[in-house]
Amino acid sequence: MADRSTREARTAAVRALESEFGELINHFRRIITDNANRVSPGMLPGAYKVFTTIVRHESVTQSALADALLLDKGQLSRTVRELEQLGLVERSPDPSDGRSSLLSPTAFGVERLAIAREPQEDALLGALADWPVDDIENLSRLLHALTAGVTP
Repeated sequence: MADRSTREARTAAVRALESEFGELINHFRRIITDNANRVSPGMLPGAYKVFTTIVRHESVTQSALADALLLDKGQLSRTVRELEQLGLVERSPDPSDGRSSLLSPTAFGVERLAIAREPQEDALLGALADWPVDDIENLSRLLHALTAGVTP
């Protein structure tokens, strides 16, 4: 009987977590949409995700980018061209493979991203202002474990 009540309690806890993740996802969709528009008016959230991934990697091949984001290479090519036309990213020859190029953010792109993220970062800092740093670090550790599929 204890096993059944433990399973029911775990199921209820996981369902509550799923609900909270749903709310968090909706919140972050709004943030990403707002950030994308601050980087460049009319930028779609998908292009913003491609751009921020390039920034995070600093230098990445288009193939590695497609793999990391699980994107169709044709759609990714169009998005990268748009980002290039906006002056946010640039291509350079890949020294390890002459057939491919590396995508990197431009100084202008990094500046636009910093400006776009500032309001949301301030909001997150404000929301976590009363949280102990240890709790913030623990939440980050637990979320990483969840996304990596490992036991914390």
